[in-house]
Amino acid sequence: MATLPFPIADAPDPDAAERGRILFAGETDFLKGVVAMSGLPEADRIEVCFAGRSNVGKSTLINALTGRKALARASNTPGRTQEVNFFTLADSHYLVDLPGYGYANAPLPVVEKWQALLKRYLAGRQNLRRAFVLIDTRHGVKPVDHEIMSLLDSAAVTFQVVLTKADKLRGTALDEILAQVRGEIARHPAAFPEMILTSSEKGDGIATLRATIADLV
Repeated sequence: MATLPFPIADAPDPDAAERGRILFAGETDFLKGVVAMSGLPEADRIEVCFAGRSNVGKSTLINALTGRKALARASNTPGRTQEVNFFTLADSHYLVDLPGYGYANAPLPVVEKWQALLKRYLAGRQNLRRAFVLIDTRHGVKPVDHEIMSLLDSAAVTFQVVLTKADKLRGTALDEILAQVRGEIARHPAAFPEMILTSSEKGDGIATLRATIADLV
């Protein structure tokens, strides 16, 4: 039987799961929102970033990972939606919440500002180990998702697709979306060869994503 491209990542083994649990059991705090490269914190720890369309469930996923229900709420308050938001994870990692993209009502100058900041951040952050591109399982990859994936390709930043709200689909409907996503991300050389299927509501895939982040060096 042929192996599917971009398979769903397996659940972590007990040791990997424990490393992820320990990492995310540590102190997690909102550090700052950044609107220019000059505001970035020191690149002195492992960094992972989260990108996704508006309403993809990014804040909810970050809260589920950290076990802090209101941690990422700051990125949804007025003014913060245009910022790159940094969270400290233990004393070894930064979690970075990138501005949601694809929000149709955003003025063009705002969108251009986001894009310029994202390009500079992605191209110039040497401690960035991986980007997690969130895709809503109900909708699959949209044209706007290719824009951020292409930015990651050009910046040579490995990105891994994380499917959110996976509890909303089952059976054939889920298989069809997974096939669509696999076909779309195959166009991008920076795509990591596994996807992670998650449900923040049910807790599915959270241990896998925690372990993945904990094992990045």
